[in-house]
Amino acid sequence: MPYTGPERRIHKVFVTRNTEYHMKSTTCVAIRDRKSGNWQKDHFALLQEVSGSIFFENCGSIKVTPGLPKVGESMYFDIGRCDLITSQVVSIERPVPDLLVTYAS
Repeated sequence: MPYTGPERRIHKVFVTRNTEYHMKSTTCVAIRDRKSGNWQKDHFALLQEVSGSIFFENCGSIKVTPGLPKVGESMYFDIGRCDLITSQVVSIERPVPDLLVTYAS
């Protein structure tokens, strides 16, 4: 039977060392702590749009680009009251369909 739930192609999970950032297009719709598996309900990035990606080069310079990050880059959120830069993305995954239904709008 074909999958008929919410569209998965616009959803991605950006995995960092400690955190999973669940994205719908460029907006963070859910955040989960990797160690405990608990959902973060008061994280600054929740329901925020990614402002760009940041790559720290070996020479110490910083490369900032618009759009979502690639593996090895950090996510950058310009939230207004503060800037949030994640640790490096270690993988980019698709959410499993059962999980997607819990936060898709």
